[in-house]
Amino acid sequence: MKSIHTLAAIAAGLSLSLTAAAQEQATTASSTGSHRPIPPSDQMFRKSIWRQVDLREKQNKPMFSEGKEISRVILDAVKRGELQAYKNDSLTSTFTPAEVSSNMSYADETVKLSDEEKAAGFSEKDLGGGGDDWGAPAPKKGATKKIPKLDAKGKPMKDKKGRVIMVNAPAAVAVVAKPAPAANEYRPKDIYEMELKEDMIFDKKRSRMYHDIKAITLLVPSTLASNVSGIEKTIGTFKYSDLVKVFRNNPQNAIWFNAENDAQHKNLADAFELWLFNSYITKVSNAGDSRLDDIYGGAQQGILAAQQTAADLVEYEYNLWSF
Repeated sequence: MKSIHTLAAIAAGLSLSLTAAAQEQATTASSTGSHRPIPPSDQMFRKSIWRQVDLREKQNKPMFSEGKEISRVILDAVKRGELQAYKNDSLTSTFTPAEVSSNMSYADETVKLSDEEKAAGFSEKDLGGGGDDWGAPAPKKGATKKIPKLDAKGKPMKDKKGRVIMVNAPAAVAVVAKPAPAANEYRPKDIYEMELKEDMIFDKKRSRMYHDIKAITLLVPSTLASNVSGIEKTIGTFKYSDLVKVFRNNPQNAIWFNAENDAQHKNLADAFELWLFNSYITKVSNAGDSRLDDIYGGAQQGILAAQQTAADLVEYEYNLWSF
């Protein structure tokens, strides 16, 4: 009789430990940004993939409709404090809303001479009107003015009667401090590039392949005219699980626009779930953490490698059912 009670106690203990382990796995997986985490014990195959999404493409325009751009929805949520931004897709270090605003801002260029003005003989010195910024004439050569004489500590020196000792010094040209160039935020329409990180997982329990999105990154395009650096700039990376909450909580703005039927717009969360967008692969997990164009030696070769990689992944999934 005692042995029966002992076996029952052991079985109960094992069930509790397995339940706790399952809960721990789910919590750990969700912290990586996954909306529907798949337990590692159910994963027969997994590959991390990075994809580039150009929102100007015809297939992607429904999530980039006028006034309801996905970039606008995300950045407005950051400004409201509803969404946390991260520095990269490791999702460990964060950006403050002020840093995100700085990342999506650019400074106005200073006033420069046109090519015609340069050809006419004008120089950069002529921008100030030949004097200070208010048009006053520059001081004549050899002009002097009285200034206090300073000691070794930089304090004005005084004579025996307590008067400040004044000395002659060349008159310096008055320099008026120019204000720093004004910072302007990029328009939501300017932010048309996104990077998506996903884990392609074959779930052996459900016998199907899943696209488990982990994070989405907003980028300032390198081809943007106001991006004088000429390189892509990260505005912020966001957990996909956090984005789903933002999309669900803002159904009026977070829409995938259905051009055929205004009564059938979809939520952006559903659009990602149904994979209603086009993308191309830029990186697959590798030991060197290198992009495809770096591995194959150029942008054109990287595009060809992306197409081949996509075909290889489809073939791998097909072969799982064939053997």
